[in-house]
Amino acid sequence: MADAIASYPSLKDRVVLVTGGGSGIGEEIVRQFARQGARVAFLDVKVKESEALAEALTAEGHSAKFYECDLKDITALRACVDKIRSDIGPVTVLVNNAANDQRHAMQDVTPEYWDDRMAVNLRHQFFAAQAVAPDMAAAGGGAIVNLGSVSWMLGQGGMPAYTTAKSAVMGLTRSLATDLGPDNIRVVCVVPGWVMTQRQIDNWVTPEAEADMLKGQCLKRKIYPIDIARPVLFFASDEAGGCTAQSCVIDGGWL
Repeated sequence: MADAIASYPSLKDRVVLVTGGGSGIGEEIVRQFARQGARVAFLDVKVKESEALAEALTAEGHSAKFYECDLKDITALRACVDKIRSDIGPVTVLVNNAANDQRHAMQDVTPEYWDDRMAVNLRHQFFAAQAVAPDMAAAGGGAIVNLGSVSWMLGQGGMPAYTTAKSAVMGLTRSLATDLGPDNIRVVCVVPGWVMTQRQIDNWVTPEAEADMLKGQCLKRKIYPIDIARPVLFFASDEAGGCTAQSCVIDGGWL
């Protein structure tokens, strides 16, 4: 069934931190971890949507707590990790989901905009990992799931700062896996294709673009946030205990 989700006993009561968890792919990841019985904390700048998600999951009897945070502010990010540790416990699963794929022409990019795109799409992934790694090591291990993008693999134009940042996520994943492996901390990268979030539908999905995507994909259907949440759950769980330093593309066979 399309809505059937595997159960991962190792995720029950695990403290999970999801960045950008208030909408889109992140929202579905938060929802599915909470339904596994994990204690979920999520960061976002979208207060209204995030509060509604936390309230809905709490009403279902799950544990999900929202922390407002601009991930471009690393001091604020570190403070949120400290607060989560105090409120819920030390983080042993980190999902670096937050990103923004705003389109931009090469000629319009300023040094300031370039730095901003790196801060939005890449920099916080490293500093979130840095902030939680000591607690993971103390707990005997943990899992970090970074989200990349097929956009740079496809050679997609029209957003060079975004595709550069996302290509770097793969290098970051492998580097962190090497550095953190001795502490039994696994680091993997889940690489989404074109996922039909509301943001994508509102801004960029046209009949022509959709037809072109489906022509290129092996699977002749759209990819949705749940398609990304499923492998994220797996890689975070003990079922993926031997998986690290690798990337898994979820794009319907587009590449």
